[in-house]
Amino acid sequence: MIKVEGMTKSFKVAKRSTGLLQATKALFYREHTIVDALKDITFTIEPGEIVGYIGPNGAGKSTTIKIMSGILVPDGGKCNIMGFIPWKNRVEYVKNIGVVFGQRSQLWWDVPVIDSFELLKDIYNVPQQEYKTTLDLLIETLELKDIINSPVRQLSLGQRMRCEIAASLIHNPQILFLDEPTIGLDAVSKIAVRQFIKTINQEKGVTVVLTTHDMNDIEALANRVILIGKGSLLYDGKIEELRKRFGTHKTITADYRKNTNSIVIPGTSIIHWSPEHAVLKLDTEQILTSEVITELSKKVDLLDVTIESQPIEDIIVQLYKEFQI
Repeated sequence: MIKVEGMTKSFKVAKRSTGLLQATKALFYREHTIVDALKDITFTIEPGEIVGYIGPNGAGKSTTIKIMSGILVPDGGKCNIMGFIPWKNRVEYVKNIGVVFGQRSQLWWDVPVIDSFELLKDIYNVPQQEYKTTLDLLIETLELKDIINSPVRQLSLGQRMRCEIAASLIHNPQILFLDEPTIGLDAVSKIAVRQFIKTINQEKGVTVVLTTHDMNDIEALANRVILIGKGSLLYDGKIEELRKRFGTHKTITADYRKNTNSIVIPGTSIIHWSPEHAVLKLDTEQILTSEVITELSKKVDLLDVTIESQPIEDIIVQLYKEFQI
């Protein structure tokens, strides 16, 4: 469905030193530097996938999304999506995609949300019955009933983002590009947005490309991640593979009947200990989790045990460190 080969993109950025003299000089002559936003990016995304496209600030994520949505033209390489070249076949192509930029809006600021939806229906030539069916589904699943007749300027950030996602789906696209869709949202709104993305992916087979700095979004939605750094593609694979590679550390929290003897288990380190509670850290490459629990049950009378894997944020940080980005 999405095939990107050797895609490159660079920008010319003006340089200027501080000071009045330099500002005056810049009026007549400006120095520029070339910034390589994308360097030989190649990947393929199959229909129905949810892919997390991640990387630090300035890595080239938004540039990639803008090229794939037809907003920017690359300097080189190929990008074929559903048989279209995004920047050459924009009119036909955009009927098949939805785009949400977390810091940009496609809704009219001073008019009710429903008016923006009606306008988008006309822009995309969506048949009335199809529009009504889709709108009813969006209102129900994104909980828009109480806000759809309010002006956009009166909505909270979370409410507006739910409306933005609905607006991007009015024409039933086959691909959804989400660029920081949960930025600034509260926990309730984030969960609502994540659940909706899962629903349209599972029920309608919508392919989703998600860029975000919130690794909880990635863990909740994507089963594959593409890591980009300094314009280059650094990693493309399953999240499970990352966990096997970097997520070997686990934390075991144990509650037990009062016991004054210290707990010493080879292959583990004690983070916290008290007569009725202990937190241990282990590396599964040195000792199995089941072995630790067995040893614990021999030493204390266990009441409750909780096992926590290494947070996805820590794993991604380790990946960043490996590639020095």
